[in-house]
Amino acid sequence: MSAAEGPLVVGVDTSTQSTKALIVDAATGQVVASGQAPHTVTTGVGRESDPRQWWDALCEALRQCGDAAREAAAISVGGQQHGLVTLDEHGEPVRPALLWNDVRSAPQARRLVAELGGPKGWAERTGSVPGASFTASKWAWLAEHEPEAARATRAVRLPHDYLTERLTGQAVTDRGDASGTGWWASGTERYDEETLAHLGLDPALLPRVVRPGEVAGTVHGGHGLPFSQGTLVAAGTGDNAAAALGLGLLPGTPVLSLGTSGTVYAVSRHRPADPTGTVAGFADARGDWLPLACTLNCTLAVDRVAALLGLDREAVDGGGSVTLLPFLDGERTPDLPDSSGLLHGLRHDTTPGQLLQAAYDGAVHSLLGALDLVLDADADRDSPLLLIGGGARGHAWQQTVRRLSGRPVRIPAAKELVALGAAAQAAGLLTGEDPAAVARRWNTAAGPVLEPMPQDEETLARIGGVLSDAAPLLERGTEDR
Repeated sequence: MSAAEGPLVVGVDTSTQSTKALIVDAATGQVVASGQAPHTVTTGVGRESDPRQWWDALCEALRQCGDAAREAAAISVGGQQHGLVTLDEHGEPVRPALLWNDVRSAPQARRLVAELGGPKGWAERTGSVPGASFTASKWAWLAEHEPEAARATRAVRLPHDYLTERLTGQAVTDRGDASGTGWWASGTERYDEETLAHLGLDPALLPRVVRPGEVAGTVHGGHGLPFSQGTLVAAGTGDNAAAALGLGLLPGTPVLSLGTSGTVYAVSRHRPADPTGTVAGFADARGDWLPLACTLNCTLAVDRVAALLGLDREAVDGGGSVTLLPFLDGERTPDLPDSSGLLHGLRHDTTPGQLLQAAYDGAVHSLLGALDLVLDADADRDSPLLLIGGGARGHAWQQTVRRLSGRPVRIPAAKELVALGAAAQAAGLLTGEDPAAVARRWNTAAGPVLEPMPQDEETLARIGGVLSDAAPLLERGTEDR
């Protein structure tokens, strides 16, 4: 292990597919050890995982970190948002967790919106119009389809809450992740009694919302992890809020994240409330806001198209007029939860590489279409897009974002930004600093800037036209589910 200048902290990213742990020098931001272990996720319309796998994966990831983990003074967990974790009286899962990309709750989401004030009322009260991804919709689905499981539930948690509670024994969450549930009111920063009553969910089943900078607890005994009893545990947060911390974002800087899901977001000092539902009015982990738009289909969808074509993911061709909407898992932005992929404009001379490029174009089009709504009046609309996530280092992704956005693109050199953001939050407990300031001190956003390209307005218009014309087809089956 490299000699560390300051105390060591642990940042955890429990994502859809795996859990990663970084041991970080709080003084310099140097990663001195790391580990990773996978989880399994069901396929099909439902997306579920056993929360106990997350704990086992955390234990394995920390084991891989070796002796460095034993020296850590604080830990924080960043996690996939929205997931519904239901626990019994012993703290064991009642059933597998319903994950963010499980779209079975789309009908319940629509009913909740209609029954509790419509889109405008929801946006004003909670900052967001809930869709299938939101935890409130998932609880409504569970109560309707598995009432015995709902009745057996004695605690409701989000994924990062579950791990934090196993570390500390404390039922806590943070404002960033709570803002993605649908039952936390952004105007009052409290759980919304009207929403919970409508859902039939007892607020006593929910975790306490920890304030930014507050210690969530300490590592308690009997956990089998390589920490000293009494090691500090931060509140943790959702993955996007953790990545914002990891970048040290200042208000108005736009981020485009290419992962299992695609997201665009920026820190704002203004509480968002978009009645169209395109922008989720999330809180950040510090005390500001994180307006965000999310797509369900990003890198995995494009990789699936590449696999179907028998191509390497970088084997794209330019030219052609084919359009591919890669909505393989339904879609959240635009709000088409029952949709599937759609191909239009296929010709005899269309090449496999052009089909693959069309998949990239379709995925990026959805994200850029929401970017203007995410950025508020204070944002610099000419500043470089920060491109992060697993796809950010792919040449085809970089070139597609440059061509369709017409903006310069910065590729931060730092990797694992969710885990780094969690580590910055843990470091803030020790130093008393703003975690975003910690990350800026670590210089995590530094990286090469790719110059802008002329914006490909023709492709953007073509995709937009196909999407508009195909809307009735993409929405088909909604009433039958």
